[in-house]
Amino acid sequence: MTDSVSFGYEEVSPQEKTARVGEVFSSVARKYDIMNDAMSGGMHRLWKDRFVRRVKPRPGEQILDMAGGTGDIAFRLAARGAIVTVADINQDMLDVGIERAVDRGLDSLVWSRQNAEKLSFPDRFFDAYTIAFGIRNVTHIEQALAEAFRVLRHGGRFFCLEFSTTEWPGFKEAYDLYSHRLVPRIGQAIAGDADSYRYLIESIRRFPTMPQFEAMIARAGFGRTRVEPIMGGLVAIHSGWKI
Repeated sequence: MTDSVSFGYEEVSPQEKTARVGEVFSSVARKYDIMNDAMSGGMHRLWKDRFVRRVKPRPGEQILDMAGGTGDIAFRLAARGAIVTVADINQDMLDVGIERAVDRGLDSLVWSRQNAEKLSFPDRFFDAYTIAFGIRNVTHIEQALAEAFRVLRHGGRFFCLEFSTTEWPGFKEAYDLYSHRLVPRIGQAIAGDADSYRYLIESIRRFPTMPQFEAMIARAGFGRTRVEPIMGGLVAIHSGWKI
């Protein structure tokens, strides 16, 4: 364990990061999905559709959607017949997801408040583990990956959708300018919270590169690891198998 971890561009204690990340998501929970549309021009929906196609959920299989908060991934998985447990450390995010599920008439989802670093589920319980735009907010990423490996059955699969660093010349510079200067202003205008969105952008910059994160997944025990860049690596789908 290290004595400090990154919270955006700051170095803080692990306990402080956990608390401050919780405050961020409690603050933005009610406007989270609206902000996703505003920040990505709606493209996050296409990324999530593509992600779920890669997961290939099957009817009756058990899937844990970690950091699943407002239900975006879980709704897509359940539509294909999977039995989905939606887990999140933040109750405010879960509450929004539960309300959205009720509005859709979905009563098959299981909602569970969980810390990704210390899950309460038994060993070898799930067929697949998904996490979308959540792993970079975990205090100790290695512990979360170890827990993902633990709760998966042999032959189970791990899929992670996360922001990364685009390698497209020109686009990278334009995106950096947009994200650092405009996203906090959008956050202030829509969610009344510029600071939370400033942190979320900074957390992307501090996240490991695609090769580095793939290596972390492999060190957790996963085999057949793979990275699928989207938009030159602005977003990436990481995957691995418990074999």
